[in-house]
Amino acid sequence: TSTNSNGSTDSTVQVDPSGHFSIVKYEGQNDSWGNPETIGHGLSSAPTCMILKNYDKVDQWSVFFSEYGNATIGGSNAASNELVLNTNAALYTNQSYKGWGGVMPTSTVFTVDGNNNNGSGESIIVYCFADCEGYIKSGSYEGNGSTSGSFIYTGFKPAFLMIKRVNNSADWVIFDTKRGAYNPTSEHLSPNVGSQEYSGTSYELDILSNGFKLRDSWATINASGDDYVFLAMAHNPFKYATAR
Repeated sequence: TSTNSNGSTDSTVQVDPSGHFSIVKYEGQNDSWGNPETIGHGLSSAPTCMILKNYDKVDQWSVFFSEYGNATIGGSNAASNELVLNTNAALYTNQSYKGWGGVMPTSTVFTVDGNNNNGSGESIIVYCFADCEGYIKSGSYEGNGSTSGSFIYTGFKPAFLMIKRVNNSADWVIFDTKRGAYNPTSEHLSPNVGSQEYSGTSYELDILSNGFKLRDSWATINASGDDYVFLAMAHNPFKYATAR
């Protein structure tokens, strides 16, 4: 770990050698809204996905995707919105309470505000991801409600894939290549509920050498006209990947 002093509040960071994944710890400065702080993330480029937890109190997980700005309800400023990892709620767009400060992250810092993301004297952890060719990709897509759904390009074979419906309530879902070893795969977990994994034959998608393809009209991943965000991490860089 190392101390990062790029922001208005110092952070302690641990950065993956690629420079595209970091774990950031900092102490919140102000419970009241309208007093944002900037935090150094240690990445080599602006994060496209961040997952934050104040671990000194019972409170929500706050999730940022830069792709919110591409969603029909997200507006042009993704940092004015958030999803919550421990609920199935749609994108939160209340402009009076912007946990990410309403300021897009830069190549050095991200912004936080309010009593969860910046609670005074409280310890906060953030997992930061920046797109990296062949390794990490976050993005968005629009569902078509078809059993032959869209193909979403990542540039690598995802070993881990997390999806969330944006403009309507729906569970978060996580697919991977260890539990779902063959296509189509349906095994998934939902981090916002305590259920065991789903292992039936519905709710399917294909995990491919360069992305994933939706194979079900399930609204959680493929409702017609709805927006979705995803975070994917690679099995191998694309040049080494093989289809299955």
